[in-house]
Amino acid sequence: MNHSRLDQLSDGIFAIVMTVLVFQIKLPEIWGPIDNLSLWNEIEKLLPLLLSYILSFALLFTYWRAHHFFISVYAKNVDSMLTNINAVFFMLISLVPFSASILGQFSENELSVILFGTHIILIGLCLYWMRGYVIYSEHIKNPEISQHEIRGSTVRTLVPVVFALIAIPLSFINVKLSLTLFTLAVIFNLSSYSTKLFEKIFKIFIPSIEN
Repeated sequence: MNHSRLDQLSDGIFAIVMTVLVFQIKLPEIWGPIDNLSLWNEIEKLLPLLLSYILSFALLFTYWRAHHFFISVYAKNVDSMLTNINAVFFMLISLVPFSASILGQFSENELSVILFGTHIILIGLCLYWMRGYVIYSEHIKNPEISQHEIRGSTVRTLVPVVFALIAIPLSFINVKLSLTLFTLAVIFNLSSYSTKLFEKIFKIFIPSIEN
């Protein structure tokens, strides 16, 4: 397969899924005149859906960015195995509007957190599988990648997985704390300082760590 075709497919799928997310936010049908307070009350009911949209959109952006690095920057060629891994990844990405809508509509239920968290775990593990294949497969050519870059990509890929693993059992104690963990995972991946912080922590506990 031509490398550019996989890039185009990726951009198309992410664009569609990120657009579909907003379709979940709909005002209920209102018959007749309505005053400002009543309209605001209706809009306020949509707040969980809006927050779920923001969280899911930000997550999708971090997944798109990671996929771009692994496929467009690290991988210099594409084989059938890599395209198969991408097929699984795209399938999971396409299901994000479904799990996000459940989280938005039933944000106080533990089951919605479990479904959303499990979905994040599956996407993260698939992305980690893709990354490992690109870097270590004998069939994929890639540029010289430093240990520093490998550690950074590992941390960014697995942090949402780890946070989701914590958030799922935590939901039985406090659902809001679980949602906060999902949010922190996104903030971590969006921040340029996050991996630098991890590097400093690693160097404290493992002084001999290589750059």
